[in-house]
Order: sequence, then C-alpha cells, then structure tokens
Amino acid sequence: MKKLSTFVIAGLVMLCLGYLAGLSRVTVTPRAEASPAVAAATASTVLAMADRISPVKPRARDFYAPNSEPLGRSEMRLIACGTGMPTARPKQAASCWLLELGNGDKFLFDVGTGSAERIAATQIPYNYLDKVFLSHLHTDHFGDLASVFVGGALAGRQKPLRVWGPSGATPEWGTEYAVDHLRKMLSWDLAGRKGLTDDRGYHFEVNEFDYRGVNVIVYQDNGVTIRSWPAIHALDGAVSFSLEWKGLKFVFGGDTYPNKWYMEYAKDADLAIHECFVTVPQMIDKFQFTPQSALAVGTQIHTAPEAFGKVMSLIKPRMAVAYHFFNDYDTVSEIEKGIRSTYDGPLSLATDYMVWNITKDAVRTRMMVIDEDVWPPPATEKPQPPDTSRRIPYSKMIAGGRYDMSDIIQPIYDAVNEQYGLDEKQEE
Repeated sequence: MKKLSTFVIAGLVMLCLGYLAGLSRVTVTPRAEASPAVAAATASTVLAMADRISPVKPRARDFYAPNSEPLGRSEMRLIACGTGMPTARPKQAASCWLLELGNGDKFLFDVGTGSAERIAATQIPYNYLDKVFLSHLHTDHFGDLASVFVGGALAGRQKPLRVWGPSGATPEWGTEYAVDHLRKMLSWDLAGRKGLTDDRGYHFEVNEFDYRGVNVIVYQDNGVTIRSWPAIHALDGAVSFSLEWKGLKFVFGGDTYPNKWYMEYAKDADLAIHECFVTVPQMIDKFQFTPQSALAVGTQIHTAPEAFGKVMSLIKPRMAVAYHFFNDYDTVSEIEKGIRSTYDGPLSLATDYMVWNITKDAVRTRMMVIDEDVWPPPATEKPQPPDTSRRIPYSKMIAGGRYDMSDIIQPIYDAVNEQYGLDEKQEE
C-alpha cells in the first residue's frame, strides 16, 4: 500500500480532532503545515486517545469556562467583551477587548458601553484589571470607564485605575481632559462613598500620549511592549495599538479608515483586529440612514467589509478579526461576502464572549460560557477598614428624617461584633 499523502494524514488528524473537540464550534489555526512524520505521529496519538474515551471522565472542552483553565507561560488569551455598535443591545456590548498574558499581565483595550458586564463575566479579580488602553473617545469605546472605575474599586481593585489614551487636536479633546471631567461627573458618587469602604481604588492614573506618534512605545514593562500609531476616524486623535510579548504580536486597530500605518505596523501579526462596519444597504435598511449618510459613515468614517478584506490580504495575519457590526443571522452573510471578495485567509467574525488562545503553534477560537449569577471574584489583597472620619454627614434636615430602627438593627450589629471581635455601634 502506498504511503498516505500529507494531505490525507492532515485530513485524518482534523477529523479526529473534530471528534474530540467539536470543530463546528472550535477553530484551530496552525502556524504551518506539519511534516508527514509529525502528521502521522499526531494522527496515531489522536486515534489512540479516541480509543480511550471514558464514559465517566471529562473530555477536552470545545468552549472556554472562566477560571477553569491555566494559561501557558508563552500564551495569550483574548476575550471579546464588546464587539458591537454605538446603539446598545443585549447581544453585543460596544468595543472592549481583554488580553491576558502568561506572565500574569492583563490589558483592557477600550471599555465601550455595556462592556463592564462582560468583564465581570470573566471572573478575573479586579486588582488585575488596572490597565486600560483607549483607542479614542467615542462613548462606544470608553462609555463604561466609569463603571469599571467605580465598580472595580468596590469589588476589590485596591489601587488606581491606570488609563492610557491619545491626546487630541485641542486639550479638551484629549484623554486627560476626558478622564478628569469624568471624575468630576462622579463627584456625588465618590463623595458618598467616603468613610464607608476601602477607597484605595477610587483614583485614576492617566497616561496621555501624542496621537501623532508613529509606532511609538506608550507602555513597556514586564517584557511587554505596547506601541501606538494614528488612526483615521471622525477627528484627529484616534489611534491603533500593537502589543508584543515573547515573540507574539497582537494588534488592535480601534476605529479607522484603512491607513498606511496599520498596513505597515500590523504586518505579520498573530492576531489582528480591525473594524468592519455593516454594509451600506444594511445601514439604510436597519438604521434608517439616508443613502448619503450611509455612504459617508459606512465607507469613509468606518471601514466597509470589502475594504477590511483588502487590509487583511495585505498584512496577512495568522488570524484576522472583524468587529464593529451587529453579528446577526440575517446580516452576517452579506458582511462575510464582502470580506471574502478581497480576502481568503483565516477569519473570525467577532461576537461577544468569543475567545482566542494564541501560541506560536496555533490560534484556537472558541466561545465562552458565562455564569449570569456571577459575583465579584475574591480580592487579591485584604480590604482595609474605612476611615470613618472622612464620612460626609447628612444635613440636619435629612438626618431628621431617619425612622428609628435601632431595635431591629442592633441584633445585626451584635452578631457581627461577636463573630469578628469588633465593637461597632449604630449611627445615632
């Protein structure tokens, strides 16, 4: 019998992997075709595993369950916490991407409207989620910054939330101005928490950089280098990012019209995200845009599917990720058709809770299974008792409206004081 060809062996391997891991929902993109010897050995191993499938022991998952899998020392995991459009809806939050590295570092790229809920679903302690990189200052890219800031501090982030973002053509269009005024907007919220909770996390650390910098380093620590270059979107001040670590390269384009900087600095990325807007006919039909507005927004301010495909065909990433469209059964086929008219490489049409595991050998694509009843994960540091001297008192008028509940509340105080060795007293 003639030896099986490489292609036949490779096909056998994929069929076996499909049997074990459910390839209808899991995509594994290898870096390069295996040699005939390696393919044959792999096929033999997979077949042997298939023979030993147990009726009582778990099999390999074809989904990602938060807080259930280790991350390799040289592995990236990307979780889509927001892939949609400015109009909020339950299925897709606005732009937000959580990148985890095997060295323990975690980075949020954008925190668009609705994304805080998705971030919570990852079950990651908030003290690890203290680094946010903003591509620009549209609300669908930073609209949940307040929720991540306040909610994260309340749930265990005992240090400032660090934000990196671009300057603007004028100071009031820059990240520092936006975050400063966001904090001012939260004046009542933050004042009302003084003296009641551990307040170490209720602070921002803003790192604004020049949006005009081309492939400049904006972050470098713990073996991680993040670079920025200009994007073309709405106004001066939008940017794209790349993150390099241990020979892997992740690129997040933010929102942008196809541009020369992305073409140059996103080349050979292991995973490259670039916006891909809904089609012009869909904007007219679904959003009730005029044809003039649909053309301007869909092809000039954003990137049309055909243009997205052209970008990816030029930079050739190991995995291209399209986002910024509503991924629906009746719309996605036209978007994919537009992409495939100009690009035939590896592709993910992003939706919320999609997960990519990235190593030098493969890019694995799955969906995350979420717990809708999730509570905040354990804090990584012991909370500090509040400084009650900082409590802002009620006015006499409001304090005078308190209804006497001392007899009902006192047993609660007694029980807690006894259990924890305290001597706390009710407010008078």
